[in-house]
Amino acid sequence: MKTIRWGIIGCGDVTEVKSGPGFQRAEHSELIAVMRRQGELAQDYAKRHQVKKWYDDADALINDPEVDVVYIATPPAYHMEYTLRCAKAGKPVYVEKPMARNYNECEAMIEACQKANVQLFVAYYRRALPRFLKIKELIEQERIGEIRFVTTTLYQKPRKDEYAEATRPWRVIPEIAGAGKFLDLASHTLDIFDFILGPISEADGMASNQAGLYKAEDIVTANLKFSSGIHGVGTWCFTAYEDYDMNEIVGSKGKIKFSTFRNEPIELITSTEKMLFPIDNPIHIQQPLIQTIVDELRGMGKCQSKGIDGARTNKVMDKILKEYKW
Repeated sequence: MKTIRWGIIGCGDVTEVKSGPGFQRAEHSELIAVMRRQGELAQDYAKRHQVKKWYDDADALINDPEVDVVYIATPPAYHMEYTLRCAKAGKPVYVEKPMARNYNECEAMIEACQKANVQLFVAYYRRALPRFLKIKELIEQERIGEIRFVTTTLYQKPRKDEYAEATRPWRVIPEIAGAGKFLDLASHTLDIFDFILGPISEADGMASNQAGLYKAEDIVTANLKFSSGIHGVGTWCFTAYEDYDMNEIVGSKGKIKFSTFRNEPIELITSTEKMLFPIDNPIHIQQPLIQTIVDELRGMGKCQSKGIDGARTNKVMDKILKEYKW
């Protein structure tokens, strides 16, 4: 059977453990080429990960006849540009999340891939992780009855490198990230809500910069309404005193508590029981989703994280940040 041969554009930190090895460990999958603008870094990555080709030019990798599908692991500012180039070359695309800096860019990416008749996948890898599939199973089994509302709360201490412009990470530079850390981190939770509970049809919110460490927002609050009628609220703060991450899905018979980013057990709580489901994430956390992409490209399965799914999350975040100007 055909082996899917991958190329990576932007072999930075996210590809070291989370994704890169997953392309090599998935069945019928092989990572054959990597690209980074600094060629010596691409060469170093290729050597350490036993990848046979490296490039310092994206077009060279995209047009390599041995590369079947391209993984775009750059910051969001470059997602649309490289996706359009891949589509022009007739190559399927797997793009990091958030899918782009805004919904308009997502639409352009979807349109280009549709016209070129190539698949577009997005790295919302929680859709394939056992712990989140378990939550979806509990909901579908009606273990907590009819769903009424959801809450999500995430707050973090500021990182040391965010204080000075010289060391400021791209995730808090709106021109590159599309917003601040809200776009990078909230996108995971909003997407998994979409996956488990269905699309969010209405959203609004407030954003502010309270600490003044950078020009992007550092606190966001949101109101949500799902197509099913479920309500939701969320708060994300990135200049708090400690790190905290918790979501609740509340129903007519109980609730489910879980973390988006931490590995603690899922809690199922009803009037008659309290159960814990300890389910660890795999070391290469994107590997399960990568396997679904490989299976779909081989005509053997279906991936649950496509461009149309990723674009919905960008659209929701655009609505939440609508009134905030950097």
